[in-house]
Amino acid sequence: MSISDSITSLHGVGPKKAKALEKLKIRTVEDFLSYYPRDYQDRRHPKPIKELVEDETALICGKISLMVRGGYRGRKRTLKLLVTDETGGIEVIFFNASYLEKSFNRENEYEFYGKVTSRAGRLQMLHPEYNQKQPDEQGEILPVYPLTQGITQSDFRKWQRLALSYIDEIVDYMPEDIISRNRLCSLRYAIENIHFPKDSRKVREARFRLVFDELFLLQLGLLSIKYRIKENDAGIAFSTEHKTRDFVRALPFELTGAQKRVLDEIEKDMEESRVMNRLVQGDVGSGKTVVAAAAAYKAIKCGYQAVMMAPTELLARQHYDSLKGMFEGFNINVGLLTGSMTKLQRTKIYKQVEDGTIHFLIGTHALIQPEVKYFNVGLVITDEQHRFGVNQRSLLSAKGHNPDVLVMTATPIPRTLAVILYGDLDHSAIDEMPAGRKPILTKALSEKSRNKAYEFLRSQVKEGRQAYIVTPLIEESENIDAKSAEQVYEEALERFPEFEVRLLHGNMKQSEKDVVMEEFYSGKADILVSTVVIEVGINVPNATVMLIENAERFGLAALHQLRGRVGRGEHQSYCLLITDTKSELAKERAAVMEQTNDGFAIAEKDLELRGPGEFFGVRQHGVPELRIADLSKHLRILHTVRKEADSLLEKDPFLSLPEHRPLKEKLGKLFENTNIINL
Repeated sequence: MSISDSITSLHGVGPKKAKALEKLKIRTVEDFLSYYPRDYQDRRHPKPIKELVEDETALICGKISLMVRGGYRGRKRTLKLLVTDETGGIEVIFFNASYLEKSFNRENEYEFYGKVTSRAGRLQMLHPEYNQKQPDEQGEILPVYPLTQGITQSDFRKWQRLALSYIDEIVDYMPEDIISRNRLCSLRYAIENIHFPKDSRKVREARFRLVFDELFLLQLGLLSIKYRIKENDAGIAFSTEHKTRDFVRALPFELTGAQKRVLDEIEKDMEESRVMNRLVQGDVGSGKTVVAAAAAYKAIKCGYQAVMMAPTELLARQHYDSLKGMFEGFNINVGLLTGSMTKLQRTKIYKQVEDGTIHFLIGTHALIQPEVKYFNVGLVITDEQHRFGVNQRSLLSAKGHNPDVLVMTATPIPRTLAVILYGDLDHSAIDEMPAGRKPILTKALSEKSRNKAYEFLRSQVKEGRQAYIVTPLIEESENIDAKSAEQVYEEALERFPEFEVRLLHGNMKQSEKDVVMEEFYSGKADILVSTVVIEVGINVPNATVMLIENAERFGLAALHQLRGRVGRGEHQSYCLLITDTKSELAKERAAVMEQTNDGFAIAEKDLELRGPGEFFGVRQHGVPELRIADLSKHLRILHTVRKEADSLLEKDPFLSLPEHRPLKEKLGKLFENTNIINL
């Protein structure tokens, strides 16, 4: 048997268990070894029963003094044991498990591991893990894994031990100098001790190595793309005769200092012979689209086509409407291509794109379909980059011969995380808002002030404005105490009979969503009740109120993105955060929103308050997920691996040296489904 064999080669893993393990993305023996515990149970030191405390999780060791079967708690039939040691006794209860009575013998000693609860003043353990204590048996530290239905911890530990018998097949791919410089333990030692450690020091050593590896491989993979482009792919050196300033001079407004700085960086990239791969981060309303338009102008005037891909049809159409107007005086033909177009419309666009009649094509995923053949693509622009990821960017780039790539996002991401999410890109930030733009006034309100918030919304709509009401859920849930979009929509219909109210959520068909969004965009609807599907893709200058129900259920980055749906026109805009919690974290988050409109400051604060989870909700498709690294805890390691990866690729950009062959193979396997790395 080999480490690459199917998990069904492990004793006890049949087709049914294999199907359950598939949900955990465990398909091979090696996948088992790479599936790490989320916690540990220290079974080395049983606690005297007399010293047990309510709500603690503990290991006890004792004999069964009494066994009572057949009682009921609610509808569940119980098996009750009185377990005693020399210090006292505790009631151990199993539900729907009368079959277990044959497992216990009063002559034997047993270990029970579980949470201590209390009922009527008596301590209990409900449905704990148990095993018979063997003479002279030493306790151990046991791993606790994230599981799925049909798999128990006992099963998983048994299979993990079997998988570990193949540890000798593990190849340590890390270069010796990096291992030595960073005092890393061996990979085999790390894998053995992350699963079944002998003590806490060994867990720390194992975890450090595996966290280091995970971040190092991710950085190396992303940086390899950048190095490959720099070293191997000759890009387009756009002419210095055609300058973006010719386009900028014709604009009816002045660019901000930040826009000018970023545009200079882009133009410098475009005029170099290497392929440009640049990320432009900028808050909602900071003017990224104008900067992208200026770059497209340069590409087109140099004889190339430009392409812009947006995540939704509505956003693509909005870009088309605004950009078409910008290019009218320059004899530049702008086209639109979306999936909802008729076959006749698409065929006409295909022909114009292929013969070069269309200079600047804007669209959705339809742009990367095989039927679309471009005349001469020189610049590829993607908006809200994380919605596509590196795979789709790669497919779009393949439509031309090494075109320059410009990616834009309005999702403010701290620089530390931008390095992870966009490690293959150079970074630019538009960190200044256009002059005269009014800051959005934000107010946090309790549930008691909810009616007051809705009356304010009414007053704004009466003045001719439009409003959003956002909820965290689509429909009511028994398990979650929060308002749903459907519930709020019904309330809004009753509360605002004089206005046109619409509902929008992710479970609707795309055609239904398009109709609702078009009605709101055109002003036919006054109030839009929605889930977070409106976070990206709506630009309605007349909307001035963003009311967010159960704001405590959203992270800062999400709240800021939602707030960015208003404040896009000449009128003063407002964001009302209704929260029904006394949580200190929720209060601190609301205070941040009230104090600043700066997306980058908010992103840094969000990272500080709740770690990187909010940002990794938007991580790029095609980038391997982190299994053990936690960026809120491992930022120092991240900086170290970044330097190590950079240093390694400076010496060996294609990992072609013999000593780097194992690393090259590991990296190729890790990124094998991405279509972005060809080492």
